Amino acid sequence: MANAHLEHHLVLLDHLRGILVALGEAEQVPEESHALFLDRFDDLRAQLPVEPLESQYLGQDLMCQVITRYPQIAHLVPRDLLWFFAGDCLHYMPDEEIELYQALEERRFEAEENEEPFDWNQEKQLLAMSTPQTPH
Repeated sequence: MANAHLEHHLVLLDHLRGILVALGEAEQVPEESHALFLDRFDDLRAQLPVEPLESQYLGQDLMCQVITRYPQIAHLVPRDLLWFFAGDCLHYMPDEEIELYQALEERRFEAEENEEPFDWNQEKQLLAMSTPQTPH
């Protein structure tokens, strides 16, 4: 069975797929190419728990495609997925957000080394609260 970190991202992929399906049902995108895209998305979802490292490039490609093909939902793409797949996905994250995720990963690895429990969402909230916000 996949670890909690991987499970968290599988849940986020399922959530994003639901958004993509709703987009297709609302006839916001060309049906044929959207169906093919969803097939590739399903391939990623099936492959990720079995071959997590080998799935990284497909995940990077699909996350970047979601943002470029479906700009109307780009803001709904879970940021955790962009960080998880990394690579070109990081181009869609500001430096401050990347720094937050780097600190989060450091905490996760430290907890794993010490065999301590780690709650990704809770730690992310704690880090976000402790990080000074810059005015826009």
